[in-house]
Amino acid sequence: MLVITNSAAGGSDDDLVKAAAAELGGADVAHCSSPEELDDALELGHDTVVAAGGDGSLHALANALHRRGELAERTVGLIPMGTGNDFARTLGLPEDPVQAAAVLREGAERRLDLIADDTGEITVNAVHLGAGADSTLAAEAWKKLLGPAGYPAGTLKAGLGTRGHRVRIAADGRTVLNNRKVLMVAVANGRYIGGGAELSPKSLPDDGMMDLIVSRALRFRRRIRYALRLASASHIAEPDVRHLRARVVSVRTDPANTSSDGEVRQGVTARTWRVLPGAWNFLVPPDGGRARS
Repeated sequence: MLVITNSAAGGSDDDLVKAAAAELGGADVAHCSSPEELDDALELGHDTVVAAGGDGSLHALANALHRRGELAERTVGLIPMGTGNDFARTLGLPEDPVQAAAVLREGAERRLDLIADDTGEITVNAVHLGAGADSTLAAEAWKKLLGPAGYPAGTLKAGLGTRGHRVRIAADGRTVLNNRKVLMVAVANGRYIGGGAELSPKSLPDDGMMDLIVSRALRFRRRIRYALRLASASHIAEPDVRHLRARVVSVRTDPANTSSDGEVRQGVTARTWRVLPGAWNFLVPPDGGRARS
């Protein structure tokens, strides 16, 4: 078993990584600060690879395995050591890295879905277009100072500043919106975003479907209401929110930001996302992995 981490050897998180690796039965540890180093670590040939990090670290691992054609060949695990740890929350993993490692040691393997777009990028948890992606970009300036509180700070800045985007959206070949202005579009595999906001309460990462959430809350008061309802996971019931489930989602838009597991792309004008059912083998808690609140 191999534990990969992007924390520096000898850094503040290094002792936690070593303790988690010991809890996993003395797993090897590789410090990877670049795609090239991650590839070198994967060349070691371990059957099980555990990402010690957040959603971005798991995103990097999924994309590396996809690029190498090895998604189906390895078993993957996650020890939450990021800022948001949203996919770990969906799986019901403890927040403490050593406790999470203990759970994985007794865990079960389960086939989980992934989302692939038409550029070849893989999404593990969720992808956003519009205000959600703008929030991710804005939060980067705050996360080092505020930690998880950087997410709401970024959301506030982006939510008040955006003018929305005019989009065309199709799901499984059927038109959802045609040339309408929206606040944000999200396609979700996991339930949580932004360090615990329950964007997609009904998402299951092993059901072969994606959840599409579209908000048209463009007026100031509607944006504030949407943000408050999102905080209580009741936003889906809002009249200017569309929620449906699909296997393929296509969006055309004026130039917009997108965010895939926190990795931002700018100036996007079109994307198609497809679910990859049971694309990889994942270590989940012994009870099968249940989302925690």
